[in-house]
Amino acid sequence: MSAVLAESVSASKPQASPAIAAVLLGTGVVGGAFLKLLNTPAAASIRLVGAANSRRQQTQAEQLADRALREKLKTHGDVRNDVTLLEALDANDASVKVIIDATACGTLASRHAEWLARGYHVVTANKSLAGGDLPGWRALQAALAQGGRYGDSATVGAGLPVISTLRRLRHCGDALLTLEGVFSGSLSYLFNQYDGSQPFSALLRRARELGYTEPDPRSDLSGEDVARKLLILARCAGFALRPDEVEVESLVPESLRGVDVGTFLARLEELDEPLSARFAEAKARGGALRFLARLNQRGRARVGLVEVPANHPATRLYGTDNQFALSTTRYNSQPLVIQGPGAGPEVTAQALLGDVLALA
Repeated sequence: MSAVLAESVSASKPQASPAIAAVLLGTGVVGGAFLKLLNTPAAASIRLVGAANSRRQQTQAEQLADRALREKLKTHGDVRNDVTLLEALDANDASVKVIIDATACGTLASRHAEWLARGYHVVTANKSLAGGDLPGWRALQAALAQGGRYGDSATVGAGLPVISTLRRLRHCGDALLTLEGVFSGSLSYLFNQYDGSQPFSALLRRARELGYTEPDPRSDLSGEDVARKLLILARCAGFALRPDEVEVESLVPESLRGVDVGTFLARLEELDEPLSARFAEAKARGGALRFLARLNQRGRARVGLVEVPANHPATRLYGTDNQFALSTTRYNSQPLVIQGPGAGPEVTAQALLGDVLALA
């Protein structure tokens, strides 16, 4: 067949409809990065039928195709109404229908099990359900037993293959003995950089300016985010832990936990003396400080600042790297280590996209 004829035949064929219809909840940093990925050839099989931030939404096809959608939603669009968004999803004839939760909203996360039970798939970067209270996690497992699929690789390690690896090992009959690592990109950066040459408060302000921490750095320093990630991984490994079974060390002094964000930022220097003393003690013994998450085979879980020897794997991290060291009944002489960038909107959005594409 000549090239001209082939081109003519190809042009006469009706274009296939995208196989996946999607609603995006959350158009912040991660959601915005995901919207950019939708404009790439890799996402050709996905049709966005709805997008929403916390106040406004859009379901009109021409508006959803606008590359300025994220910015326009800040001031234009219909009032947020999840019923309308799901109606837009139902009205589409795609064979796969997915709700993408790119928020950190606990209320939205609490609806994941309901959406799965109604026949939608869910892909999420939101840790609040899988890393939250045990009844919520059990409700999620019950909903998944009905056939829905839950894409959660973006909840831990910004898509590094740690969740999938844990599940695969368990499926093959392997059992986790210990899990240890650095699960926070912001805390990784802070303690990779903290060498005593400058106050911790100055380094924290720099990390905040670079966007490595949350706007309120206490979200990172409290250890609660790391604890949620540890809960998710522990549950994937077969440990049905409650949040109160994870021992969490907060780096936020008691006097700064209840103040508003502005006051906290103005008083960051109160962090300096305690951390400086701990750093000096560790250095005197030839060690270093790292914020680690740990789980053993008895289900004991702890998150906090640890003095590690100079040759510890966590001392060789760079930037915002995450690291997960898994010892199992089969990987027992040397741990299986997964390491790489564990923060950033682009890699997190890519993890969301990968989970969505895997549904087709």
